[in-house]
Amino acid sequence: MEDDLALPADTLAILNEFLAERSKREAEEEDRIVNQDGKEATFEENWQLSQFWYSKKTKLTVRNIVAKLLKEQPNKPEERNYRIALLSCPSLYKDIKDIYDHVSIFEYDERFSAYGTDFVHYDINCIDPDYLINHHKKYDLIIADPPFLSKECIEKISAIILKLQSSLSDSKLIFCSGEVVEPWLTACLPVHKCNFRPEHERNLGNEFVSYANFNLDNYI
Repeated sequence: MEDDLALPADTLAILNEFLAERSKREAEEEDRIVNQDGKEATFEENWQLSQFWYSKKTKLTVRNIVAKLLKEQPNKPEERNYRIALLSCPSLYKDIKDIYDHVSIFEYDERFSAYGTDFVHYDINCIDPDYLINHHKKYDLIIADPPFLSKECIEKISAIILKLQSSLSDSKLIFCSGEVVEPWLTACLPVHKCNFRPEHERNLGNEFVSYANFNLDNYI
């Protein structure tokens, strides 16, 4: 019976090679997370959660924008407790973390708990007015990219953004999403469409643009 169930030698060799390669890749990724305290963790996109990573060019562009905003601060950003929030755009985390330490990554996907205390689990569907209360009015710069291009999603993430924004008048917002959301977004938040167009590693069917509550294009 055992002989009847045995795989051919060549098929078995291919299977073992595949399993060995997968185990090696998983071990390397686990080491990367543990050894670098999560900062070098690598994750695949989860399409079921509508995750699409930005291109290298877009990540560097956003990082440079953030660097210029930080330089504008009258005092050292750390001294005034300047805080940055990333909402549903985890692929920006490493590049921004490389230039500034006080970055919070708001994500529904629990995999990003690998980023330690920078990770904040959030669900845009929660309507409790006290939801995330420990983060209310804490963030001077918010960069958001909602997971879905729907009126409901835009309204819900906008409500969270308004709660997270610092009470200071110069609190900045960069909102990246499809061009189709513009009428819903501008009805919820005081933003305008900018020339900067985010790009992704994978070509998406929808036209993506950026919105901001300041002159974002002057920083590019």
